[in-house]
Amino acid sequence: MAAEGGGKETNEIKTQFTTREGVYKLLTHSEYSRPNRVPFNSQGSNPVKVSFVNVNDQSGNGDRICFNVGRELYFYIYKGVRKAADLSKPVDKRIYKGTQPTCHDFNPLTATAESVSLLVGFSAGQVQLIDPIKKETSKLFNEERLIDKSRVTCVRWVPGSESLFLVAHSSGSMYLYNVENTCGTTAPHYQLLKQGDNFAVHTCKSKSARNPLLRWTVGEGALNEFAFSPDGKFLACASQDGFLRVFGFDAAELHGTMKSYFGGLLCVCWSPDGRYIVAGGEDDLVTVWSFLDCRVIARGHGHKSWVSVVAFDHCTTSVEDGELPAEFSGSDEDFHEQIHFGAGRERANSSHSRLSKRNSTESRPVSVTYRFGSVGQDTQLCLWDLTEDILFPHLPLSRTRTHTNVMSATSPSATGQTVTTVSITSTTNSSGTNGKDNVSDSSASGNPANALPDPLPRSNSLPQATNPAGGSTPNSHTGSSCSSSSSSKGNSIIDSAFIATKFATLSLHDSRKERHEKDHKRNHSMGHINSKSSDKLNQLSSSRTVKAEAAKTLGTTLCPRMEEVPLLEPLVCKKIAHERLTVLIFLEDCLVTACQEGFICTWARPGKVGLLSSQNNPANSPSGTVV
Repeated sequence: MAAEGGGKETNEIKTQFTTREGVYKLLTHSEYSRPNRVPFNSQGSNPVKVSFVNVNDQSGNGDRICFNVGRELYFYIYKGVRKAADLSKPVDKRIYKGTQPTCHDFNPLTATAESVSLLVGFSAGQVQLIDPIKKETSKLFNEERLIDKSRVTCVRWVPGSESLFLVAHSSGSMYLYNVENTCGTTAPHYQLLKQGDNFAVHTCKSKSARNPLLRWTVGEGALNEFAFSPDGKFLACASQDGFLRVFGFDAAELHGTMKSYFGGLLCVCWSPDGRYIVAGGEDDLVTVWSFLDCRVIARGHGHKSWVSVVAFDHCTTSVEDGELPAEFSGSDEDFHEQIHFGAGRERANSSHSRLSKRNSTESRPVSVTYRFGSVGQDTQLCLWDLTEDILFPHLPLSRTRTHTNVMSATSPSATGQTVTTVSITSTTNSSGTNGKDNVSDSSASGNPANALPDPLPRSNSLPQATNPAGGSTPNSHTGSSCSSSSSSKGNSIIDSAFIATKFATLSLHDSRKERHEKDHKRNHSMGHINSKSSDKLNQLSSSRTVKAEAAKTLGTTLCPRMEEVPLLEPLVCKKIAHERLTVLIFLEDCLVTACQEGFICTWARPGKVGLLSSQNNPANSPSGTVV
């Protein structure tokens, strides 16, 4: 799509974009920021975050917004697409000394027009409970930093609770708090409650009730983000070691895991029905993981740098064309049979219990579309559609649809040859059986670049182990050792080309300065920007561990190779900011983004533009009219 004004520069900031439902437009008068609107120096600062809550007042304008910029925290009435932002009148403004806000979360259960409960996490490890409406209410947790001294990376109220909240730290630990309990004057002592594959849960030993109630240690390195399932019964954790881990929250049992293609995972979210999880991170990819099958079902490639935020759009997710297929109409027993871990058997909720066996051939396909979005440190917004040809590959499609992706990679091999074009298709045949691996090298075979290879195997028939050379070991799905060898060679070509072209800047042989000046220039995650020089050796050691772990999992169900799962292409991929993007939130009539400069932007959905302020009207004027 051409930029407004006819500009053709690739670095030009876009102010609108088009999808199948219409045109999304940036509302320049509905931009929130610090009142003086001076661009913020983002170097060395924690990421700008945004939280929303609806106080359910009778005025029809019940949305409230909170955002942090540097040492400052703001609380406003959010006008959205209705009126211009009134930046001169924040409901509450706070400036902190010695520490910076890093994340925050409202409790929607207790929110009223007279009072809201807001949790704020800080870079030094503390957590504060404030009421930005009453202003006098405040309570500080981990004040003396006896529980954890590292930066708070994520804080969330436990769904359905007015008093429990969960806090994650860059140390890799999570803590469960109760707002009614104190934290004590000495460091807590813990007793092991449960442990499993690379995680452990401890209770706090104390004669009287005190915080924290529980301590979770998850993976290696920072725990970058966690997200509760829509029913609040499961918890998805994205860690710096590259693993997504999904737990039954109350039972503290591991339901399933997934490994990133490369590097750490930075963000995670659930689909509105809890059936799918999307994660993003340092591999520049978005990865779609099936909660029911515990496997990767698709990857999306559109970003040019690390993915900061992923979020589902509940307003454009749709199920159409008549009755649901059998996948959506099973019994509890059908669902239980497919859960791989005990937590899932006990915690299956009503939305999940309607699922039945995936490989049914009697059910009629249905039009299903999940829309999700992502923003990254490349300053780009991507929108993605997850459709039935990806979700139900074993069912006949109601209309002809071929999902073909061509990945071009130019990378010198060990023999000096160059791989120029690799053509990949994710189409499966109508019977649901798997075709042979087929990697097409147009420069070597002489085939035209648009020639379609045979269908790819589904990830439920992936090789279960890799040899030291990166190839797959023979398994029951390969006809002979020769076919296995051929498949391994093809896998190696594609993975090597992808890694060489996308991740060469992350080589352990490069210095941090060299990596910073290449593809990820000024786009490092906040954890790296804020790291101390004394942590460099630990980071290098952690990087080596992560790299070794990736070599073990690549080509398994934990981390399928690039050609073993469908590769999604974004519907929209637009540069919308000058600085790295840190926020993406979908609301009913708009979507909200924010960048590290401290500007929070509102994008009106098609047909939802209600702002008619004149171009001469200053952004802090409340004189915008409602249509």
